[in-house]
Amino acid sequence: MKKTIFTLLITASLFSNAQNKSIVILNAVAHIGNDSVIQNSIIGIRNGKITEVLDATNAKIELSNYDEKIEAKGMHVYPAFIAPNSTLGLTEIEAVRATNDFRDVGSTLPNVRSIIAYNTDSKIIPTVRTNGVLLAQITPRGGLVSGTSSVMMLNGWNWEDAAYKTDDGIHVNWPKMQTRSWNDNEQTMGASEKNKEYTKQVNELKKLFADAKAHNESDISEKNLRFESMKGIFNGSQNVYIHANNVKEITEAIYFSKSYSLKKMVIVGGKDSWMITDLLKENNVSVIVNRVHDLPDYAEDDVDLPFKLPALLQKAEVLFCLNNEGDMEAMGTRNLPFMAGTAAAYGLTKEQALKSITINTAKILGIDNTTGSIESGKDANLFISTGDALDMKSNNVQHAFIKGVAIDLNNEQKALYDKYKKKYDIK
Repeated sequence: MKKTIFTLLITASLFSNAQNKSIVILNAVAHIGNDSVIQNSIIGIRNGKITEVLDATNAKIELSNYDEKIEAKGMHVYPAFIAPNSTLGLTEIEAVRATNDFRDVGSTLPNVRSIIAYNTDSKIIPTVRTNGVLLAQITPRGGLVSGTSSVMMLNGWNWEDAAYKTDDGIHVNWPKMQTRSWNDNEQTMGASEKNKEYTKQVNELKKLFADAKAHNESDISEKNLRFESMKGIFNGSQNVYIHANNVKEITEAIYFSKSYSLKKMVIVGGKDSWMITDLLKENNVSVIVNRVHDLPDYAEDDVDLPFKLPALLQKAEVLFCLNNEGDMEAMGTRNLPFMAGTAAAYGLTKEQALKSITINTAKILGIDNTTGSIESGKDANLFISTGDALDMKSNNVQHAFIKGVAIDLNNEQKALYDKYKKKYDIK
């Protein structure tokens, strides 16, 4: 027992020392995350925090005050990319049910916490860090109310160690007005049909929220975990994330939110959100945009509408960020920067696209005071790439830091690449 305790203390000490190490990054192009770019920068890190962000052309510092110096001339520094609405760490192989732990049994489960199922040993997580995604909102799935998400750092020994913001919000899956079923004979999706259970499902949500609101406004001493887990969405300390895509569904979700005085509402998906931007702005509703590498839902839509959706929201001044929900979403999270790159090719500037996976995401998740941009006083969550991190050809992350701790950028896929490259003598 004494030996085990000693080992744990040494491990904690090493982790602490890594945070306390002072680092300076020199001469890189710094993409701050707030639309500004410093072409020749000096970035200082101490005790896990960013202490200096300077323009090297008109500022000088004493380099001997730093333990480590990273020369990054010609390279690019970015804030950590943040993946919202993700199942990273909750799934390993989608086709193997035993490796999926993102859904519980039941329909309305606001008290289910995704954080306790988060697996820091997932082999997918290192492949995501390689492309600059260093933080993720770990989100449950299924039912009308899936449960509570948490924001995690993509490193750490266990879920307690990796937690960045616990229980940031509750996820509601707004009932679909139209449903489609799979046709096994033709191997295609069938025609849309009216959801006969729509009214029943909406009434179930109304009853849950009405009961929870009444419970949290009363002096009842009896504990009710489901209702008490929803307290934060009524007092404004938590977001309520409502997953909806259709115009009518989004509209009803907004008025539903208003009827229960929910203070912080976010639409997740929002394929049709560009049609009702005035309503979104009027009610201060932000959008976690559906995967942009997708096809439009309607035959009359432009084929590139998913690519243009971020630009349409930007033009309307609606706060938004990007996510990767869909098939193979956990492993596909590595493509998040390239989705931002696609958005940049279809109407956004490069720095606006960068914001859609950094500071905008941080604002929506309520962590913008500590991360999302490279600014003095914030956590040192950032990385260095030799090229444009939003471009699939040039994204090449050389150094990454979470709270000032250097992150291992190796992964199993890199190891296999090197193995077969050596075997076949590929130069």
